[in-house]
Amino acid sequence: MVPEKQEQNKPAKSRTLIHFRILIIKIYSDMANNDAVALYWDFENIHASLLDQQQGHGTYRATCFRPQDELIDVSAIVEFALSLGPVAINRAFANWVSFTRYRFALLRNAVELIQVFSPGANAKNGADIKLCLDVMDDMARFPHVRTIIVVGGDSDYMPLSYKVKAAGRTLVGIGSRVSTNQHWARSCHEFRYYESLLSVNVPKSELPMAPGYVTTSGHYPASENSSTENGSGETNPNEELRLLLERAAEAEKRHQAMTELVCRAITLLSERRGEVWVQKAGLRPFIQRMDPTFQESNFGFDTFSDLLISLGDVIETRRGEHDQEVRIAQRHTSASEA
Repeated sequence: MVPEKQEQNKPAKSRTLIHFRILIIKIYSDMANNDAVALYWDFENIHASLLDQQQGHGTYRATCFRPQDELIDVSAIVEFALSLGPVAINRAFANWVSFTRYRFALLRNAVELIQVFSPGANAKNGADIKLCLDVMDDMARFPHVRTIIVVGGDSDYMPLSYKVKAAGRTLVGIGSRVSTNQHWARSCHEFRYYESLLSVNVPKSELPMAPGYVTTSGHYPASENSSTENGSGETNPNEELRLLLERAAEAEKRHQAMTELVCRAITLLSERRGEVWVQKAGLRPFIQRMDPTFQESNFGFDTFSDLLISLGDVIETRRGEHDQEVRIAQRHTSASEA
């Protein structure tokens, strides 16, 4: 009888093993479908291009060992990378001794810094070689990275483009409009000029103030001035009024930051897809990639839908073929242009 029971249990074990294998295959398939982005910065190259563009050719070479002013909008490039997918690698190469003024922007955007010293006063620091080696190594180690972004305009990256395309990855280049080598730009699957990424950001002047909050006449600086004009020795009611104005101004500031974030996300998705309307279902995950701390509760809302409803003066919603779609309200664009 015992052998018969063992024979009866074999089909059940086989089915369990098959289900387990199917589950493993599905997990690896989901990992493969979750294509990630790798962002590599030739930081000194893009900074030098912008500096020479603003102050004349050769300016960076003459001042490269001095502390450099902040010229690159790091957030604009990172947000563009996020529009292509989740960023798995965000790595910048430079001699960081001269770029300490970028510290806050680099930390805020979670950029991994790779120090590359120059071997001599007039020699190149070799950041391009180190960058290319890292790209080749990362493509071999991380199969989920499907999009490679290189920030730099040198023709030295053309051999890299051949290898990236041969590996079946998508190559995107970013460089300044004036100094980018056109052969390098054409060797990419897609190339974006740095200046065009800046125009994606929504100007604050085009964003309406949030309804239900204190208007611009009650800004925090105004309340500060009024308290100082009344002199010292104010009574408690005046102090309470000042605190209320401060809290109202802070609430207005938070709501304005939320409005900016949503509008910038819609603009980036719209610009990426070439359509004015974007799907609502894809908006929140993209905002979450732009700002991992984003939560509706931080702004006093229970759901993302409630948050969008509160922005009725800023964005428009319609029912699409498969999901609701949103866009920046056209009436505000025309009003700002007028």
